[in-house]
Amino acid sequence: MDSEKPQTETLALGHLAIHETVAQILEKETRGKVLDIPAGKGALALRLKALGHEVFCSDLYPQIFKIEETEIKPGNLDKKLPYEDKSFDYIVCVEGLEHIENPANAIREFARLLKKEGLLIVSVPNIMNIEERLKWLFSGYTSHFKPLSREAIDDIKNSIGEEYAGMEEVALHVNPIGYSEVRYLLEKSDFKLEKVFLDTPKKNTWLFFPITTLIRIVGRFNSEKKRRSRWENELNSDEVLLGGNTLIFKARKI
Repeated sequence: MDSEKPQTETLALGHLAIHETVAQILEKETRGKVLDIPAGKGALALRLKALGHEVFCSDLYPQIFKIEETEIKPGNLDKKLPYEDKSFDYIVCVEGLEHIENPANAIREFARLLKKEGLLIVSVPNIMNIEERLKWLFSGYTSHFKPLSREAIDDIKNSIGEEYAGMEEVALHVNPIGYSEVRYLLEKSDFKLEKVFLDTPKKNTWLFFPITTLIRIVGRFNSEKKRRSRWENELNSDEVLLGGNTLIFKARKI
């Protein structure tokens, strides 16, 4: 392990900016029981333990977990998770939903496992920012969700190295889930969305201001009822339209 880097950085499989945002959210909450899934090597769990939370971890591949004295259980987000109802005050699912076949099952499981008024934090790639919208317009796919041809999958398998041999799910984005899909699933499972965060601001977003301004102007021609029912203002918000690579949802179980 590189001694010049913090342990959370050397263990991180995802973007540290997402972990920092999650930590900032939970730092303001009363200390409680947290489920971190998928836990990866344990970088986020280490941060949350440092805040004083009691952290439990689960992952499809628990053998890659590196944090000592922390519970880790095998857990598949496409199936029932190995915990009793209302076991947790908080659940964190960072960079998980886009890797699975059935995000709806995962959200239902989170609702089952959380206590009333419990907090769920989930992240997904931001496929609705202006760069990704234009990418889809011209190529038919986004940066985060490229076509998974057999050749592409073979390339990914070869690129992840021996440490993750047979674990290509950690690298495959198989489900292009965005703001609308996440919010629908949250509300369907009795969550109230409190806030959406971005990981880091996009650079040079000013270059797209003519297009984003036009998008927002066109949206205003729709009725207030249509804008509200289709979450149009949210989809064209700074967090989504001008946001970074990742959206982070903070939702309360009601």
